[in-house]
Amino acid sequence: MAIAVDAMGGDTPLTIPVEAAVKAVNDFGLQVVLIGDEPQVREELGQYQYPSSKLRVVHASEVVEMHESPALALRQKKNSSIRVAIDLIKAGEVEAVVSAGNTGAAMATAKFVLKSVKGVDRPGIATLMPSINRDHPFVLLDIGANTDCKPVYLLQFALMGSAYAQALMGIQDARVGLLNNGEEEGKGNNLLKETYSLMKQSTLNFYGNIEGKAMFKNEVDVVVCDGFVGNITLKVAEGTFDLIKTVLKQEIESSWLSKLAYLGMRRPFEALRTRADYTEVGGAPLLGVNGIVIICHGNSAPHTIRNAIRHAQNCADMRLNDLIGKRVAENLSLIESAQQLEAST
Repeated sequence: MAIAVDAMGGDTPLTIPVEAAVKAVNDFGLQVVLIGDEPQVREELGQYQYPSSKLRVVHASEVVEMHESPALALRQKKNSSIRVAIDLIKAGEVEAVVSAGNTGAAMATAKFVLKSVKGVDRPGIATLMPSINRDHPFVLLDIGANTDCKPVYLLQFALMGSAYAQALMGIQDARVGLLNNGEEEGKGNNLLKETYSLMKQSTLNFYGNIEGKAMFKNEVDVVVCDGFVGNITLKVAEGTFDLIKTVLKQEIESSWLSKLAYLGMRRPFEALRTRADYTEVGGAPLLGVNGIVIICHGNSAPHTIRNAIRHAQNCADMRLNDLIGKRVAENLSLIESAQQLEAST
């Protein structure tokens, strides 16, 4: 089946998701459905060559702006591009949705329309991060869906992240680390101490606590944290990479000798750029809903969204949701006990 693309969301003009969809069709042979104002979308498509059998347009008369309240958008804009796209998953007409639009609206709509996987309280957003092993990135979640968390939520994130690592990288028993300010058991605040205890009781291959400086050393396959910490961690990592690129460029351009040396080091520098560039994956999946929803940066370029469309297809092909459901089901009694304990206190 096809991948639906929200053509109207995001900080960029309509030209960006339309070009990305055409690239995904031409480069990967995927089936794509563009969701948006049909006359505008078709006018933009008129400048491209592509197999018409692989790309179609579904009309949506409304747009959720980036500044709008997700709750209000969910109630008042039932024909928005993101709502129409997610409705297509529910109807079984597409396998996945890719959106660079309002993240909160995408999350709220997905949870309302598709519902959560049994045993999952809060869906989480996951992303792949580079490590010192060139062939082995790690999964970081949650990166912004849930700023205030309970221990059972973090356990659920860990189970979903483990399933994601299995689906995308073939890791059958992913090593799961809990992001903390120290490695020793007993470190951290009450949330992390209680989460540590839950993870020890689960079926996870639990590594224990891991510090931020050790995340990139290939010691774990999944790093778990709440959305507040995860979002900061992701943005600090992206900012650090931008700093490294800027400093290297400044130093290379500072003298003819540096420019000459760069010619011999160009390949390693390109490898660094490729391994640390989030656009190569394209987007981050919203894990824990009954469907594949990939969320992109609001200012994503066509190349980024193209790769996100391919990523969505890979998640569908690997039956990611089936793996998540299985992992959660194996720990359902532990999850329910934690939920009951939380409710009684």
